[in-house]
Amino acid sequence: MQVGWIAGIIIGGVAGWLAGKLMDIRFGVFMNVVIGMVGAVLANAIFDRAGIHVASGWLGYLVQGFVGSCILLFLAKLVRR
Repeated sequence: MQVGWIAGIIIGGVAGWLAGKLMDIRFGVFMNVVIGMVGAVLANAIFDRAGIHVASGWLGYLVQGFVGSCILLFLAKLVRR
């Protein structure tokens, strides 16, 4: 099951927001949402390439987005310093 574009944006945004809250990184809600969407796409590509299948549908996209967002937020925090 493929996640649609609008659902992907919403789920990626939620993943970025959750990652920002968990990691206590304050770039602002908008930036965390953008990082969440980019992180979801990045993690999806990495997981597919590695052969890792978390789950299908919106739940898998949320988990992948969360992992990707955490990675990107960590890297963004390093660059920001």
